[in-house]
Amino acid sequence: MATRLMEPSDVFLNHRSTDTKRTVATRLYDNLKRHGIKPFLDEKNMKPGDKLFEKINNGIIECKIGVAVFSPHYCQSYFCLYELALLTTLNKKVIPIFCDVNPSQLRVVNNAKWSKEEHRRFRWALDEAKYTVGLTYNSSKGNLSEFVTNASEIIIGNMIEFENMERR
Repeated sequence: MATRLMEPSDVFLNHRSTDTKRTVATRLYDNLKRHGIKPFLDEKNMKPGDKLFEKINNGIIECKIGVAVFSPHYCQSYFCLYELALLTTLNKKVIPIFCDVNPSQLRVVNNAKWSKEEHRRFRWALDEAKYTVGLTYNSSKGNLSEFVTNASEIIIGNMIEFENMERR
């Protein structure tokens, strides 16, 4: 039986699909790919039959940089917070993008399905990201094309720094 090998990704794009899939996340993915960067975006890298957590975990473990696209409903998603917590736990550099939301508005929701430990990990990771210099985008006032171009340049610059540090 043939095994499909996943090529390691350079950048893991963490986002809430319902908020940013059709805007920031997919356009950022496409722009990074055009520049020779290998991004991981769930809908682009995952195929029917893939084990969800296995594929996501591997994408995060293998990436060099994480990009967390925060949005109004981001903190309601177990998967968004799970991915952010894993990126943070693994000490990956995370570049926050605050899309139609201010960092002070981000709070982990009380969800009875999540364990106390998950709530603790999620709050810790969210606090780490909220206090990291990031980018902001207001969809009612901003130019999406310009924003994605600027964000891509910043991500590429961080990739170059990472690779230079890795060579030393």
